[in-house]
Amino acid sequence: MSELGSAAAAPFEPSPGASPVPRRTLFGALEILGAAACFSALPIFTVIATDRGGASLETALAGRYLLGAVALLAVAGAAVRLKIRQGELWRMVLLGGMGQAVIAWLALSALAYLPAATMVFLFYTFPAWVAVIAAVRRTEPLTPMRIVALILALGGIWALVGSPWAGALHPVGILLTLAAALTYAVYIPFMGSLQRNVGPVIASMYVSLGAGLTFLLGGVFSGRLTTVSTTDAWIGIVGMAIVSTAAAFILFLRGLALLGPVRTAIVSTVEPFFVTILGVLVLDQPASRAILLGGALVAAAVILIATAREKPPRR
Repeated sequence: MSELGSAAAAPFEPSPGASPVPRRTLFGALEILGAAACFSALPIFTVIATDRGGASLETALAGRYLLGAVALLAVAGAAVRLKIRQGELWRMVLLGGMGQAVIAWLALSALAYLPAATMVFLFYTFPAWVAVIAAVRRTEPLTPMRIVALILALGGIWALVGSPWAGALHPVGILLTLAAALTYAVYIPFMGSLQRNVGPVIASMYVSLGAGLTFLLGGVFSGRLTTVSTTDAWIGIVGMAIVSTAAAFILFLRGLALLGPVRTAIVSTVEPFFVTILGVLVLDQPASRAILLGGALVAAAVILIATAREKPPRR
């Protein structure tokens, strides 16, 4: 883990005020793309665990984070003995873990009121909120290049999921989804600060532990925890833990350290495209021209971010 943690902060860290070399930006963009690919497998594993395996959603999510924490513990190795101040530890477990759980709960609750495509589109307005918050806080400027990249990314998501205004929209669903997007917009820079002194693996481990305990306790009090008794359920939960939690968290935090919150959020908009492609390949969902158009627009936004020379974000 010590090698992973130092690699996230040291090799590509420029001197204050210097323009980042293309290698730093490229590595960061590739790591966020890898994280998006891992996160995009989450719906597939969820379907396998719940629809095919019979596990409840609460059980699947609790298993995802708790097993993910175990996997991250194995990756951390001896670095888990790193001395962490008590305040930082509780921030990671409570605030980091509960933040994960709140975002998931808000987004999943919105599905009771909105079509999935509408929820996805509204949730993926979070890069715009990240950019606005960073501009207000004066940590990262809202440059013309970033505005263009945001427009391309949102246009790509529109093409992928369709217009969110195609039918009557329930106000509760809109509020829940926008609350999830705003919470995530605040959560991204918060996660960047969490890993600063401990590295991405240790931070991810404690955040996963906190989220797993939150869903476990929620499942106990709601009575919705179920036994995991089928092979499909175990395959889905283990896939969620290893691919969509442990690997995804490490890649995301490493890329976040290199790109900063705004560019990380914009590059992350590639995730709906990956979800759509996996749906076509794994779940035999129909393909369409909209997939190609949406993917091309999001790819253009990612390329614009990855090839631009910018000053590193303020910390």
